[in-house]
Amino acid sequence: MRNSDREEERKEGIPSLDTRFNQTLRSVQGLLQGRSFPGKILLTRRSESLKDSSSAENPPDIGRSRSENDFGSGEHMDTSFEGEVQSTSKVTIESTISKPTSSITSMESTSKEAQKSVLGARASDSARVMKFTKELSGSTVILETLRQLAWNGVTPHLRPTVWRLLLGYAPPNSDRREGVLTRKRIEYLECVSQYHDIPDTERSDDEINMLRQIAVDCPRTVPDVTFFQQEEVQKSLERILYTWAIRHPASGYVQGINDLVTPFLVVFLSEHLEGDMGNWSVADLPSQKISNVEADCYCCLSKLLDGMQDHYTFAQPGIQRLVFKLKELVRRIDEPLSRHMEEQGLEFIQFAFRWFNCLLIREIPFHLVTRLWDTYLAEGDALPDFLVYISASFLLTWSDKLQKLEFQEMVLFLQHLPTHNWTHHELEMVLSRAYMWHSMFNSSPSHLSG
Repeated sequence: MRNSDREEERKEGIPSLDTRFNQTLRSVQGLLQGRSFPGKILLTRRSESLKDSSSAENPPDIGRSRSENDFGSGEHMDTSFEGEVQSTSKVTIESTISKPTSSITSMESTSKEAQKSVLGARASDSARVMKFTKELSGSTVILETLRQLAWNGVTPHLRPTVWRLLLGYAPPNSDRREGVLTRKRIEYLECVSQYHDIPDTERSDDEINMLRQIAVDCPRTVPDVTFFQQEEVQKSLERILYTWAIRHPASGYVQGINDLVTPFLVVFLSEHLEGDMGNWSVADLPSQKISNVEADCYCCLSKLLDGMQDHYTFAQPGIQRLVFKLKELVRRIDEPLSRHMEEQGLEFIQFAFRWFNCLLIREIPFHLVTRLWDTYLAEGDALPDFLVYISASFLLTWSDKLQKLEFQEMVLFLQHLPTHNWTHHELEMVLSRAYMWHSMFNSSPSHLSG
């Protein structure tokens, strides 16, 4: 922006680009302290200002404090949810967005100020645990408040309860909760008995083929995590998936849905099994507890997919729509990368379809998945739209790298992303960028058209 333009804006009382960007950062910080909720900030900018502000290098560390490793990746598990704050001087995430020369200096300065502010806000996460506990101990849970808290991550021992509430599986009224869960678990057992535990002679040919496909896919589910290779775990997956498919004939079983069960299975088993997930043995649990866990997984999967039904119906139009939106968003945020991919003939459908189909479960280490899903479930009905921004943030993590690769190299790179060493810090950066871009663009869809 020219000096004369800045002077004119000051005279007219119009906030400058730097001021508006600072306001955005403060709003995001407010979210991360539990004061506001994603999607509620509306920004008004001119088109050129949007282009400048959305392409800042090295966004400030506006993520939440690094959460504990939920289910064993070799890192220390802090059950009190008070993680040690990482020094901002150690932030080494690569720049993921192109740099406008007119605003880098001010944004770098803003980044340093924001980092100092976040350090103060992160002084103690124990306050958040107290907020969770207070909210959950009431006679009626206020779901909007719970969503605000959960978006930043849920402490592991509270996660099963919080997830059931966020998905609407467990009622907010505490007096009704146990009765509803008991009834739903009995209904699940009846469905398994009616649909799964029968001989093949009582199934149609389509049902036999579907059951065989599920039986083939279960051993392929999260193959790098030994826990999922246990026979008992695979049988639980099979019962959940087949029962869900029979009761949802509009889509039936679609490959990828098997991945969506795994976070629920781990979270609900954590109520009954302790220690590192690698040492868990489902065979040690009574059959009643296993069936309760399966029922919770089945019901929560149903609730999750209710809001994304067209993602798994014929031709999966919902996913195709998200892929198109992702392409438009990347074009708006990072035009050089978008142009390079187009010149190389790389279509977004070639890599992003799997991202949306499996909700990124296959793209990040499994110990980070439950933290990612805290935000997913907090988004509620808005999740499909927010997935586009998360995927854009995820892709642009490697913008500089991708712009140096040719078609075949890009395909191989995107199929084997270097995320195996990721910690909660990298994931929080992805979520932070996604939230900022969502605030900038979601209320202005015209910026993403044509």
